[in-house]
Formats: sequence, structure tokens, C-alpha cells
Amino acid sequence: MKDRMITGQSASPVRLAAGRPEFFTAVRSATGGPGASPPGVATAAAVKVAPPQPLGPGTWRGPAWPGVEIRVTSREGGSSRAPYDAFNLGEHVGDDPLAVKSNRESLRRWLPDDPCWLTQVHGVTVYDADAVANTLGEAPRADAAISRRAGRVLAVLTADCLPVVLADGEAGIVAVAHAGWRGLAAGVLETTVAAMRGGRSGERLRLRAWMGPAIGHNAFEVGDDVREAMGARGAFAFRPKAGAPGKWWCDLTALAADRLQGLGVEDIAAAGVCTVQDDRWYSFRRDGRTGRFVTLVWWNPADLSAIPS
Repeated sequence: MKDRMITGQSASPVRLAAGRPEFFTAVRSATGGPGASPPGVATAAAVKVAPPQPLGPGTWRGPAWPGVEIRVTSREGGSSRAPYDAFNLGEHVGDDPLAVKSNRESLRRWLPDDPCWLTQVHGVTVYDADAVANTLGEAPRADAAISRRAGRVLAVLTADCLPVVLADGEAGIVAVAHAGWRGLAAGVLETTVAAMRGGRSGERLRLRAWMGPAIGHNAFEVGDDVREAMGARGAFAFRPKAGAPGKWWCDLTALAADRLQGLGVEDIAAAGVCTVQDDRWYSFRRDGRTGRFVTLVWWNPADLSAIPS
């Protein structure tokens, strides 16, 4: 299937988060100092940097995996006015419903099917997008979705939280999860991977993961409650904010990478884009009232036919 571009100005390559190519923290020992990785903790070297590639204004492609199509949108090319300008896809943020409808219609033109929209609640429920017919009714309350059906488009909306795509294209299964700190702490990645592996008895999946644009480690200021919610295992991803007792800089992507590695995901990559620093993406932390961009994935078995046996 050929990509459809949304009209507007030409897109340019992403700007990676400031300071280094990846925005993961250095792995720290359980005591907080530099040292060997605690069991299960993902090192920066274990996580590839795979920035989204521009297809057209507001339209980007994730990593090219066999049998898997990944897309992510940004702010360009839509109908919404400030502060939602311009390609807002969230119906719940206060934007003009007609503008959101127009934006979703534009999005639909370059997809093989209607997206499976979710009502996201920072929980751990995984929606089986193949269990019911694809309708335009009320979006299910869930923070992840899975599919084994060709062309079934899964979607999560974010504006700082971490979108995580999981897939095994050769086995014909894809998933996407909305992983903010609450969802991560509650186990949304664990429930998503369990749902993917639980579908067929005896099947061993070789899962890949891509973490899309999200708030970076130099922008995500949190309190003790978030650090405590992540437990001792997640302590490596927090560093104290100077002059602000009880405040921490949190590396959300590193926390997710650690959990993915602990779940046996063999290939982990991240966009390396901080939504707060790069204003081409929506950021609730930066702007308050703002829109939402979408991360999408679907299984494309036709793509596998081009792979030599």
C-alpha cells in the first residue's frame, strides 16, 4: 500500500532530544551510582534509536519491520485552531468537534481501515481488536490493543505519555500500548505482552518494541509519589532535581525499556524525540491545553512476500 501524504509544508527530519543521540539515563547500580546493570535493567546500548521518518506534513513512519506498518502523526497539516493547531486527533481535549472529525477523515485516507480508537484511562486493560466487528461506535475503555488481523489499525493518543508498539510480523500479531507513568507502574506492558503470548498455545513470539515520541528525561519532573510507584527496580531512572527536595527528573523511556527487556522483548528501539523540547508534537506538560497525536500500527502480510526465504 502506498502512503498518502497530507497537504501542507514539507516535513523535515526530527530533532533528537538535546544532549546525546539517545535520551536514556546511564544505567546505575542499586545504590544510585554508576555501575553494573541490576538484573533486568535495560542499558542504553540495548536500546536502538529509531527516529520517525517524514512521509509528509503531519505524517511519519516508524521503523520498517517485516510485515508491520507503524505510523505517527504530528501537529502539521490539519484543521484545528490554536491551541490545538493543527492536526489534533483527540476528541476529549476541548477542540472543535468538526475540526477533529476533519482531521480523522484526513488520517483515514492513508490507512487500510478505520483506526481502533480507545478511551484511555491510564489503566492496564488490553482490548482484543479482532473480537468484535470494526464499528464506529463508542471507543472501548482500554490502554492497549492487540490484533492478528491483516490491516486492522490499532491506535493510541498521547501528548507526553509513551506510546509503545509491539509486534512480531512473521507471526502476524501487533499491539500498541499507552504507557504513562501510572500505566507503567500498574503493568500495562506486562498485560499487553501476556495478551499477545496467550493467544496460541505453544507459540513462541519474537517480539520487537518501538517507543514513540514522549516526554524526555530532562523535562519530566516528578515527585516522590512517582518514584515510589516504580519501586526499587525503577530507582535507576530517577535523578534528583537540584535545589528541589522531593523532586526528581524521571526517564520514562528507560523505565519502559527495562520492563520490556525483563519481558523478553528481543529488539527494543525508541524514537529519541522529546515532546516537550520538539514543538512539532503535542505536549500537555509544555502547553496545558493542547491536542493529541496518534501512534498507529497494523499487520501487513503482503510486506512479508518481498522477503527472500
